Amino acid sequence: MPYTKKRMPRRKIGMTYRVMAAIAQPIVRLLFEWEWGERHLPADGGFIAAVNHNSYVDPLAYGYFQYAMGRPPRFFAKQGLFTGAFGRLMHAMKHIPVTRGGAGVLAALETAATAVRAGEGVVFYPEGTLTRDPEMWPMRGRTGIARVALETGCPVIPVAQWGANLLMPPYGRMGRIFPRRTHRVLVGPPVDLSRYQGREPTLEVCREVTDEIMAAITSLLGEIRELPMPTAPHARQTAEDYGDARASAA
Repeated sequence: MPYTKKRMPRRKIGMTYRVMAAIAQPIVRLLFEWEWGERHLPADGGFIAAVNHNSYVDPLAYGYFQYAMGRPPRFFAKQGLFTGAFGRLMHAMKHIPVTRGGAGVLAALETAATAVRAGEGVVFYPEGTLTRDPEMWPMRGRTGIARVALETGCPVIPVAQWGANLLMPPYGRMGRIFPRRTHRVLVGPPVDLSRYQGREPTLEVCREVTDEIMAAITSLLGEIRELPMPTAPHARQTAEDYGDARASAA
């Protein structure tokens, strides 16, 4: 089924999501001050938000932002989190479980494609894990995001965030809450993937698409940090190059 411009009505968000959002809101306001730049999230229709990942707490921070924009996020999460009482909450909020291995990843990507077609906003961390780049730039992305984008034809919205990492660095410990850090979010216009329409989603094509998406994210992050983006963002290392065996295949 192709992508259609259909928005998930707010009444279908679900009571569980509303309650959890109400609980999370004072927490994120306690932890962060906020600066939100251009907000190119679509008002209607399913989309992919392609976001950099530099802190264990940035899903909470970014999730708050997207929810506040009226587009409740659906995140990928490891299968182990979907057990017990917490797992029931994850299912109720329609987050997407991921099991390591080819079949598990493909199933998660198909779930994401179905959600996009239904008008929802799915959040991808294309790097598959926290960045290990010593200068905190995004690493090279994985191609799962390209496969869903090409399969559905949905908009891919690049997003850069910076600030949660100042409270809790990648693979580090939580710092002092006060003074509060400023969490900055900058949302760019959809990545222009029109020239890939109708092309077979080969590994080479998916690699090109993913690199374009990562370049857009990196450029936005450079704006936030007021630094020039790396000269060769498409060639930056992956998590495996840094020796991170925990990276997701998605």
